[in-house]
Amino acid sequence: MSLKSLLSSLFALVLVAVLGLTGCSSTSAAGLNGNYSQDTLAVIETLNSVLNLAGDAENKVDLQKQARQQINEYISRYRRNSNSGGLKSFTSMQTALNSLAGYYTAYGSRPVPDKLKSRVQQELKQASIAVKRGS
Repeated sequence: MSLKSLLSSLFALVLVAVLGLTGCSSTSAAGLNGNYSQDTLAVIETLNSVLNLAGDAENKVDLQKQARQQINEYISRYRRNSNSGGLKSFTSMQTALNSLAGYYTAYGSRPVPDKLKSRVQQELKQASIAVKRGS
């Protein structure tokens, strides 16, 4: 094996290791910090602001993108967590997030229908009350 191919292989290995470790860092692009109560309330606040946006708002696409990131990170972080998975607040959140994520996947950035909006807001309200009670 020549020195050039050895260095090339070593560089590739180091690059893969750096990218892998960077992907495992604890900083969150969606703004979640690992505290279940704080994360739940932060996601609820973001989703309520997205649901209440005017149809012609300038930052609508950016807020919807942030909401999608938070939905994905929240569910992936807390779904398998035995401390939060059985809580009433998590069950309500999961219902709301699944409904909203399904709509965004199917219809993109179209306005959320009033019927779905009211159902999601009701679930978010129940989750907020439950998380503040500690359940």
